[in-house]
Amino acid sequence: MDIPLEKKRFTTKKLLLLAGIGVLIALILFVIISSIGGAKLNVEKERISISTVKKGVFQENIPVNGIVLPITTIYLDALEGGRVEEKFVEDGAILKKGDPILRLSNTDLELSLVNQETQVYNLLTQMQISQNAARQNTINKLNQYTDVESGLIEAKRLYDLNKKLYDKDAIGRQDLIRAENEYNYQKERMKLSKQILKQDSLAVKQEKGQVQSSYSRTQNALELMRRKVADLVVKAPVDGQLTSLDAEIGQSKNKGERLGQIDVLSGFKVRAEIDEHYISRIYNGQSGSFSFNGKSYQLTIKKVYTQVTNGRFQVDMQFEDEVPEGIRRGQTLQIRLALSDEKQAVMIPKGGFFQQTGGNWIFKVSENGATAYKTEIRLGSQNTENYEVLGGLEPGDKVITSSYDTYGDVQELVLKD
Repeated sequence: MDIPLEKKRFTTKKLLLLAGIGVLIALILFVIISSIGGAKLNVEKERISISTVKKGVFQENIPVNGIVLPITTIYLDALEGGRVEEKFVEDGAILKKGDPILRLSNTDLELSLVNQETQVYNLLTQMQISQNAARQNTINKLNQYTDVESGLIEAKRLYDLNKKLYDKDAIGRQDLIRAENEYNYQKERMKLSKQILKQDSLAVKQEKGQVQSSYSRTQNALELMRRKVADLVVKAPVDGQLTSLDAEIGQSKNKGERLGQIDVLSGFKVRAEIDEHYISRIYNGQSGSFSFNGKSYQLTIKKVYTQVTNGRFQVDMQFEDEVPEGIRRGQTLQIRLALSDEKQAVMIPKGGFFQQTGGNWIFKVSENGATAYKTEIRLGSQNTENYEVLGGLEPGDKVITSSYDTYGDVQELVLKD
C-alpha cells in the first residue's frame, strides 16, 4: 500500500527568492532614507571643536606679509660711463656722506675737459688783449679831448682879448671876426669830443659785458665738465650701508647703469603685498598690527603703490611708535591690516567648517549637548580670528567649527563622550 508524501511548503528555491526580495527591499529603504536626509552620524566630542557664539568688539582685518626695509634707499647709478679702475669699499660697508666707493676712467671725457680748459684760457687771453686795446683807445681819446679842451680855452682867451681891443679901436674888425670864428670852431670840437667820449664809454661798457658774459658761459661749461669728470669717482650721497654693489675692476659701465644702493640706517619701514581684491579699500593712514617677541606693535600705511603685478599690489608702512628692538632688514612680519573701525558684533571663531559650508550653514549643538543639527546662518565680515554673524545664531549658542570633511550629507550628529 502506497503512503502519500507530504509536500514541503518552502523549498530551497523559494527561500533564496524570499531572501533576495528582502535584500532588495532593505536596499530600497536605505536609498529612500538617505535621499530624504534623515541620516545621523555618531561623532566623538574629543575629535571635534565646539565653540561658543559670543558678542564683543569686532574689527574686520586681513592677514598680509610684510618685509622690513630701510626707511630710505638711495640708488647709485653711473652718472658717466667708464671702466672700473678702483674699488675703495666692498658690499655691506657702512659709509659717511662723501666717502668714495669706486673710480671709473673715461679717456674721451678727460680729453674733453682738457680741450674745454684750453678754450677758457684762450678766451681769457683774448679778453685781456681786447681790454688792453680798449683801454689804450680810451686813453688816446682822452688825450685828444685834452687837446681840444686846451684849444678851446686858448680860443676863448684870444676872442675875449680881441673883443676888448676892438672896443678900444686897437684892432680891426677882421681880427675880431677871425678870433670869434676860431672860438666857435673850438666849441664845436669840444662838443664833438664829448660825444665821442660818451659813445666810447658806452661801447667799452657793452663790449666788456659781452666778453664777460661769454667768459662766464665758458667758465660754467668748464665747471660742468669738471663735475662730469669728478663724477667718475662714485661717492656716497648720504650716510648709510652700501648694498647690492655690482662692479668689478676692469668692468665697463654705461651711463645711467645701476651700480648699487645705499640703505639709510636711521629707521625702517615695512613693505607689504595685498591681494588686488582689496585695492579699493586700502588708503594712506590705515593701521595694522603685528606681534614681535611677545609684544604688539602698530604700523600705518604711508604710501600705496596702485600698480598691480600678478594679482597683488604693494604698500609701505611705518612704525607708529617705537621700532622693535632686534628687528632686521629683510625680516618677514605677519601683519593684521584693519579694514574697518571697531564695533560690537556677534562672532564665531574661524574653523574648517567654512570650506564645506561656505558660511551658509553650521552644526549647532543642542541645549543638552547630546546632538548637533544643521542650522542656516548668515555671515558678514571676517578678521584673522573670527567671522561676524549677521543671522541664525545668538550669543551663547554652541557650534561645531572644526572640519566637516567626513560628514557627507548627514543632517544630525550624535555627540558621544
